[in-house]
Amino acid sequence: MTVQKIANIKCSNQQAILNGGEVDFDREWNSLSTSLRNIHTKNASSLSFEELYRNAYKLVLKKKGEPLYNKVKEFEQHWLAHEVRPQILEDLPPSLLAAYNGAQLTVNEKRVAGEKLLRSLKLAWEDHNLCMNMTTDVLMYMDRVYCSDNRKPSIFTASMGQFRDYVLRAPLPDQESLTLASLLYKVILDQIQMDRDGDIVNTALLRSCAYMLEGLYETEEEQEQNKLYITSFEPKFLAASAEYYRSEGSSMMAKGDASNFCRQALQAAVNEQDRCRSTLSALTTPKIRAVVENELVKKNLAEMISQESTGVRHMLDNDRLPDLEMVYELSSWVDPRKEELKKAVQKRIVEQGEDINSTAKNASNAPSAKPAKADADKDEETAKAAPERPINQQTTAAIRWVDDVLQLKDKYDHVLEKAFKSDQGLQTGSTRSFSDFINGFERSSEYLSLFFDENMKKGIKGKTETEVDMLLDKGITLLRYISDKDMFERYYKKHLSRRLLMKKSISMDAERQMISKMKMEVGNTFTQRIEAMFRDMSVSEDLTAAYKKRMRDLGDVELRKAELDVNVLTATMWPLEAMGPSARDGEKKPTCIFPPEIDRIRQSFEKFYLDKHSGRQLTWQGNMGTADLRAYFSEMKGKKMRELNVSTYCMVILLLFNDLPPGNHLSYEEIQARTNIPDNELMRNLQSLAVAPKTRILVKEPMSKDVKKDDKFYFNELFTSQFQRIKVGVVASGNKVENVDERQQTEKRVDEERGHAIEAAIVRTMKQRKELKHQQLITEVIQQLSARFSPDVNLLKKKVESLIEREYLERIGDIDRPAYRYMA
Repeated sequence: MTVQKIANIKCSNQQAILNGGEVDFDREWNSLSTSLRNIHTKNASSLSFEELYRNAYKLVLKKKGEPLYNKVKEFEQHWLAHEVRPQILEDLPPSLLAAYNGAQLTVNEKRVAGEKLLRSLKLAWEDHNLCMNMTTDVLMYMDRVYCSDNRKPSIFTASMGQFRDYVLRAPLPDQESLTLASLLYKVILDQIQMDRDGDIVNTALLRSCAYMLEGLYETEEEQEQNKLYITSFEPKFLAASAEYYRSEGSSMMAKGDASNFCRQALQAAVNEQDRCRSTLSALTTPKIRAVVENELVKKNLAEMISQESTGVRHMLDNDRLPDLEMVYELSSWVDPRKEELKKAVQKRIVEQGEDINSTAKNASNAPSAKPAKADADKDEETAKAAPERPINQQTTAAIRWVDDVLQLKDKYDHVLEKAFKSDQGLQTGSTRSFSDFINGFERSSEYLSLFFDENMKKGIKGKTETEVDMLLDKGITLLRYISDKDMFERYYKKHLSRRLLMKKSISMDAERQMISKMKMEVGNTFTQRIEAMFRDMSVSEDLTAAYKKRMRDLGDVELRKAELDVNVLTATMWPLEAMGPSARDGEKKPTCIFPPEIDRIRQSFEKFYLDKHSGRQLTWQGNMGTADLRAYFSEMKGKKMRELNVSTYCMVILLLFNDLPPGNHLSYEEIQARTNIPDNELMRNLQSLAVAPKTRILVKEPMSKDVKKDDKFYFNELFTSQFQRIKVGVVASGNKVENVDERQQTEKRVDEERGHAIEAAIVRTMKQRKELKHQQLITEVIQQLSARFSPDVNLLKKKVESLIEREYLERIGDIDRPAYRYMA
């Protein structure tokens, strides 16, 4: 903008001037115009500015303000048109005009010619400003009185407009369509292009000319939006920049390097900001930034992100966090929601998640390299020396699936935090993608429960409280993604029941901590039955202690030959399928025949319990217990007695051989008849006792790895072991991961429970609302149940019809717009 100096020139003889009679305007103007010429020709050292001020002051007071004002304008117009402009044209390089008309110049020629024009205009502008500031000091009173009273622009403002019209916009000789302004704009644009190409330009000279354009206005009102810089130069600069960055974007994309594109785009924005600050005007900064964003970034962002070998997928796979951070920044410039980036990240998460799912399916379906072994292959000492591992290949696949998903989650959490600034939109998209592929895997609930099961039994051993807490939190994070939480609850209860009953948990504190975390995540309803299982275990400890005290008080020697620890479980709170694989729908579970000495203790406890809780019924689950026996082996070196830790069924089998003479045998069918143990359980337990090499308490004929119904069994008098205490584990009953039949049974039970939950939700809603339209009822029931599972709308409609048939509801309204009324 221009700088106008205001001098404080005092007039001390105002009264004398007022009484001096008429003034000779022509004489006074001739004197004043001579002085103005001296000012413009740098010959003002001998002038008396106070005298000049008084003369101008006198003319205004004598009502000669208008002719004075017009004469000054005419003088400045003539000076600019016949003195300033010709000098600029004289200095104008011919090559510049030739270049404007299409001639080719070298970069150096173009720079030198352009700088010569810029320098001429700069000197002319600065000289005009200086002279007009001095002129304004002389005509200060005219500006303050005449211009103000008559709403005329100040002489300084008027002269700036004249510089615009008679220097910059006046046509060049012999070229009516060409002006100095047109040449100026082209030169500035050329110089900026050189700067972008890496050539050295005179930024100070460019800034001076931009400063000149900022000081000139389209109208005499001098409004900000009417600056010549904004109205004439800036649109050309922005249009040229748009074309440049459009071409630059295409060139950068052709190279196929997304990382390099991001770096150059970010640098371009920085360069343009610096250029506006040092070369042009800060007014242009947001506008040129918009050009870079639209032409360079927005038009190429989607293609850059989706580039196969260098795009976002490549960056994610190779942990290129700095590159991803650049992509995020560019995306945030042109799209606050970062849709393209979010789509690419979501797509890659789902692809990697589906790869994990496929790997787990292939691993679980692949044939095992070795058959399932008995835990008896390891006694207590060797088990301590060897690292613990899951039972079989499918369990390994299940644990690996969860570990892989957690690793993937950690990876993208790190990316979101470090590269994407924890962006909420990208976080939501990531969560949706994880939920999609996790719920797309039909065994996700079962595998997650197995993950917790293995860690509660082995994985948290040796870990600190903080590490255990982090492990559980990670598992809870995956639970958050699972939509069918009722399915997870069923599996978790199944696995938990085995840990509690078989005393496999490493830490009960960790178990309770897990329940607390699940309660916080999914609510009290989810954990009610699980908490009831823990209460049963606690009550059972007290009950067992009370029973033992009662036996001591009675002093019955026979009953004290064996100690009994009992877990009394509430049938409705514990998963029936965890009580043994033989308890199928519609079948009655066989009752084990216990040896007489054990059965007396069982009956004693049953009487003790029913005396305290009359009306209840106890059902004994022999497949879930363990027993400690002392066995005598005649051929054992040193001490002949060994302690055996066996399952309850193994105990029942071994006690049959107590009354059997040496050398005699029992057939499979005899053992089955005398114990009533289900076939599948009997085969597994006989395998543990007669097949496993290190715990071969019995001898089987014929010897093979499988137990058949025509096999014979002898007590192994020749059994030896260097360990005093021997653990006889039961051969795995198959995969811990459910097979197809078991999976179907589980889904059937879950569907039944969901049907009951849907009916309860419908009745609960209608009881509260009394009358409700069909769609409103469907929406409210889905909303109530969505925390546990995603209700099937068709099933929901069937349950509504069922409740109408059973007269819980009645249909009201027409068929096209059905509604329902609750019937009390």
